[in-house]
This record gives sequence, structure tokens and C-alpha cells, in this order.
Amino acid sequence: MKQLILGGARSGKSRYGEQQAKATGLYVDYIATAQGGDEEMIQRIALHQQQRPASWGLIEEPLMLANVLQQQDGEDRCLLVDCLTLWLTNCLCHQDDNIWQQQRQQLFDILPSLKATVIFISNEVGQGIVPMGELNRRFVDESGRLHQDLAAVCDSVIWVVAGLPQVLK
Repeated sequence: MKQLILGGARSGKSRYGEQQAKATGLYVDYIATAQGGDEEMIQRIALHQQQRPASWGLIEEPLMLANVLQQQDGEDRCLLVDCLTLWLTNCLCHQDDNIWQQQRQQLFDILPSLKATVIFISNEVGQGIVPMGELNRRFVDESGRLHQDLAAVCDSVIWVVAGLPQVLK
């Protein structure tokens, strides 16, 4: 089972994803893509950590998502990835200009073979105006393409608004 959970900032998507992971009854590995680049982000990360069950595994990986998914794969596992848009940001801001395309391709190459239940959480950012700045526009474009391509291969797609899940697929 592969699930994509989308929503805006503070929509409740992470909380919903965590509830879905708990409901599987499987061992959960929480795969965090965030990096604590400033004090506010460090506090956000700490709050997320406090809210998760202590029995869950934690893997912090800002770039090599496909590698972690392969390493942690197993029928008896739920792999919860939070979040794809931070992963995208990390890749787009990396010194290697090719890392995003490489990592994205690796994810789609390994996804069909994964035996674990995988829950992807991501921010939907494409409903506003076209942003100023090349990097900002690229981010919106790449996240939109990523979401469309993942939605096509995931078994379930959920849109969370005001904490309420809306089933899209």
C-alpha cells in the first residue's frame, strides 16, 4: 500500500498521516527530511518529535530518500515520509545541480518493488499565484509534477483541509 497525503501548511496532514501509520498496526519508521537550519525550524522539528510515539523508529535523511526506503523496506513495516516538499527543497538547494533529477528517478525506480506500507506527506503549494524568482517557480513546478506522478502510482491519495481528510483516490 502506497499513500500520498497532501495539504497546505498547518492543514493537519502530518497528524493525519501519523494516525494512518498507527492504524496499520505495523512497526513505523518515521523518515524525516527536515533540516534544522535555524532556531524556528529546530523548534518545529522538536515539536514533531515530541508528538510521535516513542516506539517509532526515526531516520533523518534530507536527500537520499530512495536509499532509506530500500534499506528499511519490509512487509512488516510502515514507512512514513514527512515531508516530500522539504526533500525537494533540500535537493533543489544542493550544490549538485543534478541531484534532484537523480533522486526523483531513484524514488520512482524503487517504488514498485517496496513491500512496506509507505505513507508520503507533502505540502500542496500550487494553488496560489505563480511566484517570483526562478528557484521559487521551479519549486512549484517540480512539486506539482512530483505530486501528479506519485498520485498516479499510489493506491490512495488524500487531501487534508482544516484537519479533515478528503479522499481523492
